[in-house]
Amino acid sequence: MTRECPHAEVLTIDPMVGDLAGETATLADGETLTRIDLLGARAWTVTKHSVARQLLTDARLVKDIGKWSLWQSGAVTRQWPLIGMIDAGRSMFTVDGAEHRRLRIKTTQALTPRRLDELRPRLAQMVAELLDDLAEAGRDGAVVDLKQVFAYPLPMRVVSELMGVDRADHPMLLDAYKAFFSLLTPQDERLRVIDELDVYFTALVREKTANPTDDLTSALILADQDDEEPLTEEEVVGNLKALIAAGHETTIGLILNTVRALLTRPAQLAMIRSGEFEWKTAIEETLRWDSPLSHLLMRFATEDITVGDTVIEQGEGVVISYRAIGRDTAVHGADADAYDMTRSTANRHMSFGHGPHICPGAALARLEAGVGLPALFERFPDLRLAVPVEEIRNLPVLTQNDLANFPVVLG
Repeated sequence: MTRECPHAEVLTIDPMVGDLAGETATLADGETLTRIDLLGARAWTVTKHSVARQLLTDARLVKDIGKWSLWQSGAVTRQWPLIGMIDAGRSMFTVDGAEHRRLRIKTTQALTPRRLDELRPRLAQMVAELLDDLAEAGRDGAVVDLKQVFAYPLPMRVVSELMGVDRADHPMLLDAYKAFFSLLTPQDERLRVIDELDVYFTALVREKTANPTDDLTSALILADQDDEEPLTEEEVVGNLKALIAAGHETTIGLILNTVRALLTRPAQLAMIRSGEFEWKTAIEETLRWDSPLSHLLMRFATEDITVGDTVIEQGEGVVISYRAIGRDTAVHGADADAYDMTRSTANRHMSFGHGPHICPGAALARLEAGVGLPALFERFPDLRLAVPVEEIRNLPVLTQNDLANFPVVLG
């Protein structure tokens, strides 16, 4: 057993995401636990499927930032650009154990299969409206940004409808979350955005408390579980902030990454169009191969944890690198670095997490992609990229696999 050598190689995660494919390959080909630098903060990252499954269910790794030695020592403060990903207020995403179960079960009670089934016709209508907008923007062979016109607004409309958010507020929310995630945003501005979102969602919760309707926000406020206390206002606000962030950012990536994969692999797209394979096979392979979430921040060790010959010391942070995990050759074979929706292990990914903190919105994301993608390709069968695929770049968002734009011609 060895502890970290003071001269051990440390991989700096590029905050500008200049070469996500190369960084993913380095992580996937490297050690199970790799020492990384996140904007000056050292942590471990997990890059292998089996160890990620093990650690994601290890009760010694927690979400409580108070257990992080860099936070305790003051080496990391509120000025660290990624702090909002970790210290995001009290919600099911930031607590563990019994408290996590209490907050999570009330969310799952609100986000029921019945509610999702009822959403499907409205979702189809939203998709049709956005495809009309896309057709208008791409008239006469004009180049149109598929992200801006279709993939970007769709998930925001969906989660807002679920939560009872006024459609007039969508532009404000999209701008706020864009500023929150981008590393080009000055930290003082990002902290201001976080405060503004707190004010906005607190006002929403108070309005729904006084005048509940048939939406997820009201359901969270009214949710009851045996004799346990209801969620506090702070807890409802925290859950809403996190759900809307996760619920729209990751779905944007899922839609665009699937389109990119298929437009550059016409033989596989043809297999879907012929009915040989269903859309869900392409969606699952995209989740494995080009996960919308690159790195999940962060869990903290409450005691020393031994993994093979390495020790994660008490107080150290652990990042889960889902995109690298999806390329694990021990699970997906020697060709794990290739997109192949026919592979038998496509659905053995962990892009929505694993264990107690598995994403509660996974079914919603699959529903949005499962309705939006077939409609897009049916409406525009000659859809094609307007630039070489190599020119489509990632935004400087260290945690999300988020594209800057996606120029297409509708055909």
